Amino acid sequence: MFVFALFNLKGGVGKTASCVNLAYLAAKDGYRTLLWDIDPQGATSFYYKMKPKQKVSIKDLVGKDAVLEEHIMATEYEQLDIIPADVTAKAFDTMLEEMKTSRKRLSAVLKPLKQDYDFVFIDCPPGLSSLSENIFNVADLVVMPVIPTTLSVRTYHMVKDYFKEKDIDLKKMTCFFTMADLRRTMHNDVMDELYKDKRFFEHYIPYLSDVEKMGVNKAPLESFARSSYAAECYRALWEEIKEGVL
Repeated sequence: MFVFALFNLKGGVGKTASCVNLAYLAAKDGYRTLLWDIDPQGATSFYYKMKPKQKVSIKDLVGKDAVLEEHIMATEYEQLDIIPADVTAKAFDTMLEEMKTSRKRLSAVLKPLKQDYDFVFIDCPPGLSSLSENIFNVADLVVMPVIPTTLSVRTYHMVKDYFKEKDIDLKKMTCFFTMADLRRTMHNDVMDELYKDKRFFEHYIPYLSDVEKMGVNKAPLESFARSSYAAECYRALWEEIKEGVL
């Protein structure tokens, strides 16, 4: 079982859209895929039109006696399951508290699923916390979307420094450019500079309206706009990511 964590220090960078699309493409390739929506905004769950079957305590998910399997739901797509978000702020605060007791809490929770799934994709909340440290430790690969602008690049360096501070293997940290507009000189310059850092995938996601239409369709791109350039870009990115982990 290989665990991907889609993460960024800030919101609004295309993290959730990327998590939704990459997980869908993994399942479409025939891999048993689980998508865990930990972001309290619950956007991944929204895109897949999923809600928890019943009111779920966060301790049921990450507590000492948690049985994660009980909260997995099948999506309408083959090979793709999801653990929907509990979007209450109280639940998120409880999860943060639970993570403070052990940096390996999520590893223990996911371990029983090892034989059930090929890939797990975690849609992470923004910010750095005990929860994000747990996620970084359980993940085999932390995939970070980066907009090629000054402020977004700054957050990239902040996350990189956090990995070093917490003694987390920097080899786990990978990035790709998102919302890129090659008509802008700044975007080109930033991309040219950061491509020198071997942490970045070659393929990137341009700023395209079809990605925004995911919210209207409540579905991954491939399911409603397969011939679009946006879908083509996500397929190319997934092939590059997949090539590096298989």
